[in-house]
Amino acid sequence: MAETGTRRGRPRAFDRDAVVEQATRLFWERGYEATSVGELTEVMGIRPGSLYATFGDKKSLFKEVVAAYGRTPGGAFMGRALEEETTAYGAFSRMLREAAEIYADPAHPAGCLVMCAAANVTGQDADIAAYLRDVREKGFEVFVARLEAARKDGELPRDSDPRALAAYFAAVLRGMSERARDGADSRELGSVAELALAVWPGRRS
Repeated sequence: MAETGTRRGRPRAFDRDAVVEQATRLFWERGYEATSVGELTEVMGIRPGSLYATFGDKKSLFKEVVAAYGRTPGGAFMGRALEEETTAYGAFSRMLREAAEIYADPAHPAGCLVMCAAANVTGQDADIAAYLRDVREKGFEVFVARLEAARKDGELPRDSDPRALAAYFAAVLRGMSERARDGADSRELGSVAELALAVWPGRRS
């Protein structure tokens, strides 16, 4: 169990990072709505009272999970590629190729947590769907900004459409995540990544 004994009358202490990691895996596997508080407390090794006292509620826990996921290699690879590569093409090619490996990695649930967790969310949890949509939209705008800078710097042709290109790569990444959920391996996803890169404006193969 994650909880450890303390004096009577005081909440039991536990490793917050460890229990968030357990919650992350469950949300990633099942999605937000299909994951119950009872299932969460079971895999986290804590009591329902501890969950509510520490995280507030299931929605607040989920938002902490998403934030923590964004700091993991599987959640941070896109941002790192955009920050570390000196060209936009280098950033997006690295991003797509790494996605092919990460999304199909059997060490964790397939695909991307942020892309998968909102599947089948009903009206009662529309705020969670909106929250995840906002997270994805912020990432999309970062794509747009990088591609607009590439056009300004002459890396992309003047007549290219950075927003359309950003939407294209965002759609490809989401599709790769879904294919991974359906069982596609890194080889298949890698082939998709290479095909996607072939449309880069003004670039000769």
